[in-house]
Amino acid sequence: MLTYKDSGVDVTANTRWVAAIENAMRSTYGPRVYKSRHGGFAGMFRLDFSERLFRRNYKQPVLVACTDGVGTKVLLAIKMKQLSTIGIDLVAMSVNDLICSGAEPLFFLDYLAVNKLEPKHLAAVIEGVAAGCRDAGCALLGGETAEMPDLYAKNDFDLAGFAVGVVDARRVVDGSRVETGDVLVALPSSGIHSNGYSLVRKLISKRRCRLDREYDELGETLGEAVLRPTRIYVNAVQAVLSRYRVKRPVSAMAHITGGGLRENIARVLPRGCEAVIQKAAWRPPPIFDFLRRLGTTRSEMFKVFNMGVGFVFVVRPYFAEGVMRSLRRAGEQPFILGHVRRGGGGVKFV
Repeated sequence: MLTYKDSGVDVTANTRWVAAIENAMRSTYGPRVYKSRHGGFAGMFRLDFSERLFRRNYKQPVLVACTDGVGTKVLLAIKMKQLSTIGIDLVAMSVNDLICSGAEPLFFLDYLAVNKLEPKHLAAVIEGVAAGCRDAGCALLGGETAEMPDLYAKNDFDLAGFAVGVVDARRVVDGSRVETGDVLVALPSSGIHSNGYSLVRKLISKRRCRLDREYDELGETLGEAVLRPTRIYVNAVQAVLSRYRVKRPVSAMAHITGGGLRENIARVLPRGCEAVIQKAAWRPPPIFDFLRRLGTTRSEMFKVFNMGVGFVFVVRPYFAEGVMRSLRRAGEQPFILGHVRRGGGGVKFV
């Protein structure tokens, strides 16, 4: 007689898995995680509560939610047998989107789909997710792991993540207040982050580059350069927004992901405005020039990659220097990327 294990799914492995990730999950818990029982059917989170030390005092709380994955970067992580950072990418891709509205990340959920559940092998993934949650100040409240041998090849897996946050309705940042003259203040990326990896993998494969080889122009191995995790900008955004309790110097924010600077900045511009970006304002990390020389064009790369700019604030000109001081105190290296002017929309590079 057939059993579930005969069909490729081991329910006892799932029991071991739930136990194995308990410490990683609990390391992300704060005082607002409510009566958490590990292994329960759902996690609970208090939006606010009466203890004076922790009270957020949301007058008109608005929940904010988003979801994302890490794309085919997973395949490079699997190939290199380096799974400890891909979970950080997963958290970053969602929380960096969420904070563009001015929201505070509250909790995160993950979905892990595998060919075969091997707790020891995959624990590094969840430890990476937990590390990302700690960096973002949110709780890893729960998740789902699906063992599907008929859908995924041996050793393959995929990841998705879901973030929930909150913002007071009076403090929502949505781009509607952008005006001509506003200044673009940028934060650097750590490299490719988690977009464009189908092109990255194609270029590496076409030129038969070795991931374990150190290249002089990179100053590290190619594998280290392409697997560097996505930066999490939560602390930087909160450092700026928390400084201004009444005034609102930030009129928009953009997470630079797939589509690059052009598409992502355009998403927060109102009708009648366009952004002007000074290409001389920054120098992209070496990995981008390395990839270009493997067989693509600079214009194509600006369509696909962040090109070294991970996050952008659109700021009233009077407050630009103050915002940059707050970012520097938070450990960032901000720079002026460009400005907003009257125009037909979109982004212009000069």
